[in-house]
Amino acid sequence: MTAELIKELTLMLSTITEGVAAFVIAIAVIEGAFRTLLLILQSFAPGDAASTHEAKEDVRLRLGRWLALALEFLLAADILRTAVAPTWSEIGQLAAIATIRTALNYFLQIEIDKADRRRAAPDSAAG
Repeated sequence: MTAELIKELTLMLSTITEGVAAFVIAIAVIEGAFRTLLLILQSFAPGDAASTHEAKEDVRLRLGRWLALALEFLLAADILRTAVAPTWSEIGQLAAIATIRTALNYFLQIEIDKADRRRAAPDSAAG
């Protein structure tokens, strides 16, 4: 009885974790869409092209940070689900999913770090 209860609670927790990931993605999309709409409206006004490019990159990187967070939640949900009743097939699927999500997160983090260094470089040169 106790094992079944733990199994059910773990499956419920994995479902909740997936829901949190979906919520994070929804917030990311709403924020990204809103910021993109503002950029489109600002593009009609005369302005600096470099600042527009930086603003677009900022939207992209903010979206990327949110998505990286959502990927972590999705990976956690997969781990919880597989921990309950692992079969070799499920373990293989988890390994593939974890590899893909980890690779996505890794390359996304590289992009974020590069952008942060580019932004910090003028600040350190000026200071």
